[in-house]
Amino acid sequence: MTKAEISGDIEAPPEVVWQVMSDPERWHEWTASIRSIRLVDKGPLQVGSRALVRQPRFPPAVWKVTSLDRGRRFVWRSGMPGMWVYGHHSVEASPTGARVVLGLRYEGVIGRLLARATRAITQRYLQLEIAGLTRRSEERARKRIP
Repeated sequence: MTKAEISGDIEAPPEVVWQVMSDPERWHEWTASIRSIRLVDKGPLQVGSRALVRQPRFPPAVWKVTSLDRGRRFVWRSGMPGMWVYGHHSVEASPTGARVVLGLRYEGVIGRLLARATRAITQRYLQLEIAGLTRRSEERARKRIP
């Protein structure tokens, strides 16, 4: 496995899902896969933004946003030559609200080895993340919380 992905439908408008998804410093509130995220660069998420991510069972890692289509998707990357991991986060409108895709892509020789070694925990974390994102987004949509 050099790629892991999960998708799902959320009964909330895409803009509500985007607000939740694009605020990584609050992810620890809705998923057990994150202990904390601290944006190194203050301000809204943008290309070049860096974040220190702490997850259970993994060492702290700095992730840098490499592409962003505000309101729709962002990609960030962590690693070093020989091992790059890209995290993909996207949302689009669906008949019931929003369709979300979350994924990881591993590159490099070491990256492929890491992908194999962490396959089970990666799948578990993606499941936790989409479930938490769904709960938080649907709760906000019901309460109309910005």
